[in-house]
Amino acid sequence: MANAASGMAVHDECKLKFLELKAKRIHRFIVFKIEEKQKQVIVEKLAENVPKSRIFFIAWSPDTSRIRSKMIYASSKDRFKRELDGIQVELQATDPTEMGLDVFKSRAN
Repeated sequence: MANAASGMAVHDECKLKFLELKAKRIHRFIVFKIEEKQKQVIVEKLAENVPKSRIFFIAWSPDTSRIRSKMIYASSKDRFKRELDGIQVELQATDPTEMGLDVFKSRAN
């Protein structure tokens, strides 16, 4: 069972949906979520039928999060990211201003 030191397990659906995004280009974005009770990363939301050109990995961890949640997130992020081969741009954000359209445009080039 995964814990805060080793990170959360990654549900198979996460890898499947990421492969669909990468290979078939049928998703515009995927929101993954750490489900603490299930001790794994799951798919929370999809946006379909929109072609994409770059794959961004956005690590969202607001400053207002609980310390325990931040620890679980930090230990799970790298393990999860290794499961998703093909990420082209990574952003770490703690505030919405760090994910503005101007940030995406500058990082996409």
